[in-house]
Amino acid sequence: MIAAIIVAAGRSSRMGTSKALLRHTDLGTTFVDYLIHACQEAGAVPFVVGRPDDDELYRQVNSASAVYVANPGSDAGQLSSLIAGLNAASVDPQLQGVLLAPVDIPLITAATVARLIGSASRTSAAIVRPTYAGRHGHPVLFKRQVFDELRSADPSVGAKAVVRVNPGRVLDVEVDDPGVTMDVDTPADYERLFGRPIDTLRG
Repeated sequence: MIAAIIVAAGRSSRMGTSKALLRHTDLGTTFVDYLIHACQEAGAVPFVVGRPDDDELYRQVNSASAVYVANPGSDAGQLSSLIAGLNAASVDPQLQGVLLAPVDIPLITAATVARLIGSASRTSAAIVRPTYAGRHGHPVLFKRQVFDELRSADPSVGAKAVVRVNPGRVLDVEVDDPGVTMDVDTPADYERLFGRPIDTLRG
């Protein structure tokens, strides 16, 4: 089993509103809903990590038949949410790897996720990440053999600390998907990628 850990517990301070609840290309779909379904279509089991008090995010995740993981320590950074999701997914003894999928990289396709999972099954590399036009992107797949390293990594560096330990155990997979490098951090980013002003389903 491969779990997709969709991290959505940040405070979105630069965006000014929840990134997870921003409308996607389909106006009836949010970032988090799109990512959940892309991961499900690719064969991954989605776990969405959010804050304990984010009731609207919880409702959306529940309606999409995904698992919501509350991270009370989310202010410690993205790594804390990855670990929270990893710990929740590890209840399944068949867990073989986790995909780190930040909710603010909302344009990755199901085909890309499926390709990463397929590549991971055919390599001894412990980490598999997509590249587009020579740039590293997300989601990044971490196999079971590095789970303990993720749990003990420096929170100030995050999962990158594990990736950088040994480049020889990282497989880069070139994909025809510019979405792996497109993050949405500000209203200007949103308008540039979606062609309309910031638009959210919250409330």
